[in-house]
Parts: sequence; structure tokens; C-alpha cells
Amino acid sequence: MLVNVTTSSVINASVEQVWAKIRDFNGLPDWYPSVIDSHIENGEPSDKIGCIRSFNREDGLNLREQLLGLDDQKYVCTYFLLEPNKPMENYICTIRLLPITDGDRTYIEWLANFKCLPEEETELRQNLEQVFQVGFDALNKIFSR
Repeated sequence: MLVNVTTSSVINASVEQVWAKIRDFNGLPDWYPSVIDSHIENGEPSDKIGCIRSFNREDGLNLREQLLGLDDQKYVCTYFLLEPNKPMENYICTIRLLPITDGDRTYIEWLANFKCLPEEETELRQNLEQVFQVGFDALNKIFSR
């Protein structure tokens, strides 16, 4: 079954500030709490479409993701999980930012699409919503300093 998960929040910083923080495809350790290190394979630039980031989380999991799209005008980044993270398959994520002119804040949306068995959908959806919220909370903490 195809599942779409969309989670959103407001970050208390301008869209340019938030984009500068998350644009670097190799920059997860700088803003996402459980990511301890990251590198771009083959020494490629972190903004090259097709580059692959390999990162490690505190729980010992290593993930490899490929950059599919990066749009500096529309503030959009799309990536694909290379090794299937069972029980999810064909996992594609997009992070999209929009300026909120009232207060110079940012609307952030994190979207995931993947396939899974129907009986696994609810738990996977809840897990991803939590993962994305951790990222939103971390960004707000960074920009509240």
C-alpha cells in the first residue's frame, strides 16, 4: 500500500535562515539531534543532484540517502532512502519551506511517501510524524538562541 505522510510546523526564523541551515545535504549533524556524523560518498559536493549521504544515528543505525532535488528558489529538498528500511519500501522525502511574512517566520513541511503492508501503516505513520517533529523542535531551538 502507498502511504503519504505530511507533517508541518512553523519555525521562528526567516525562510532564508532556515534554508541556510537545512540546505546542506551533509549537514544533518548540525541540526538533527540523533545524527552523530555524516559524509557524502565519493567526495562529491553536498548540493550535487545524485550525491549520496551516509550518516549514523545514536541508535547505531547507518542510513544512505540520495539527493534527488534541491531548489534554492522554491526552498525544496527531495531525497530517497537507498537501502530499504523494512518495513518501508521506496521511501522518498521532501522538505519544503515557505515564507511567513507576518513575523518573518517559516512554514516547514516534511513529506514522506513509501510502500508498506496495510497493517503497518498506522505505526509507521506515527513514527515518522515523531521523527519529523523532533527535527522541527530542534530547528526552533536553534533559532531561539
